[in-house]
Amino acid sequence: MSSLISRRLIGGVFRFGHLRSLHSSSVWSGKVVQFKLSDIGEGIAEVQLKEWHVKTGDRVSQFDNLCDVQSDKASVTITSRYDGVIKRLYYKVDDVAPVGKALVDIELEGEGEDSAESVDDDKSAQSAAADKSKKADGGKSSDEHETSSSFALHSGKVLATPAVRRIAMENKIKLGEVSGSGKNGRVMKEDVLRFLGHIGPAETTSKASDQSRPAFAPLSGQDKTIPIRGYTRIMMKTMTQANTIPHFGYNDEVVVNRLIDLRAQLKKLASEKGTKMSYMPLFIKAASLALTQYPVLNASLDSSLENITYKSAHNICVAMDTPGGLVVPNIKHCEQRNLWEIALELNRLQEAGKRQQLDRNDLADGTFTLSNIGAIGGTYASPVIFPPQVAIGALGKIEVHPRYDHHMQIYPAHLVKVSWAADHRVIDGATMARFSNVWKEYLENPALMIAEMR
Repeated sequence: MSSLISRRLIGGVFRFGHLRSLHSSSVWSGKVVQFKLSDIGEGIAEVQLKEWHVKTGDRVSQFDNLCDVQSDKASVTITSRYDGVIKRLYYKVDDVAPVGKALVDIELEGEGEDSAESVDDDKSAQSAAADKSKKADGGKSSDEHETSSSFALHSGKVLATPAVRRIAMENKIKLGEVSGSGKNGRVMKEDVLRFLGHIGPAETTSKASDQSRPAFAPLSGQDKTIPIRGYTRIMMKTMTQANTIPHFGYNDEVVVNRLIDLRAQLKKLASEKGTKMSYMPLFIKAASLALTQYPVLNASLDSSLENITYKSAHNICVAMDTPGGLVVPNIKHCEQRNLWEIALELNRLQEAGKRQQLDRNDLADGTFTLSNIGAIGGTYASPVIFPPQVAIGALGKIEVHPRYDHHMQIYPAHLVKVSWAADHRVIDGATMARFSNVWKEYLENPALMIAEMR
């Protein structure tokens, strides 16, 4: 009895000592701590791990890069808070890491900050979760479930309708001896008559049916389910919200012969300035000048549908097709930029989009959107407004068509089709048409646009 009490006391002391080591409030050399993913703002609850900069066994110092993560809104680089050695990586590339959970285990060197619970806690939690799952399942193994299911399938009576049973009884036939051709082995009337020899075998019917069916080779691939991550995830939420907006559409075409000549001249100078001059900076600047005259298109509507905010800055968004999906960064203060400055910023955003390294600030506070779908193909489109904005334009590809000039002479016209969409709760059709006409005038006569630039 005394030995039993001694063992219990010793076990209690050991458990108490173990708990104290788990919740130690100070960090010393050799202590393994969990580096947790802290809140990165914007209400983000989880991120996708894009790249590890370290591996197990690497030595790190404070502020060294640990990994790159991708949220719904931006890419973020996570840096170390400790000096030490990487002991464990909790996630693989493309895994989803919840905010507040451990990213890595670091064995510390010297003094540090308060540590979290040790790694053993995760194992204990996993064991507890496994025990709980087993209890909830009634303690049965998968073999026991299979056995019970198999018994339920094979212990039932022969499936047949009362009419079939009557025919079998009148002819003194045991239904168990008849091979059923119906669903789940159900014995049909034809099966009993075939057993009696009253009708022929079903092989001819089966062969004819098989011959009428086309033969397909088995597919080598398999269905695949992919989780929605990154830019696609935030676009899904945004487009779902956009579905509540009553869209008003307006289409037009713009003759860009003079714009093509201007761009050809600017293209020669672009290399000297270290940038590329596409048509998009010209379209963006023309839109900014037109927004100055019609500021309601550069506004936003609040969630209560009671206030309209007219934005002073022209932060014009550009829809981009990236490896991670559709993304809509914006060029800040287009009303204050010239063509070269817009082109430089546009090129920077395009390069960052290709690498999926757009900053959170690049995606925030957009006021108006242009989509150059013509770079891929097509003429007209039906663009979807990017809330809380109230207008968007989609540009088609440049095509050459015959048109009449003022003297009724046919000439080759380089045309761009534009498709506008506006929130009809805020913008009426006449305002949208007038805005489009001003934008069109700047592009068809680019000298006017250059004259009004600041």
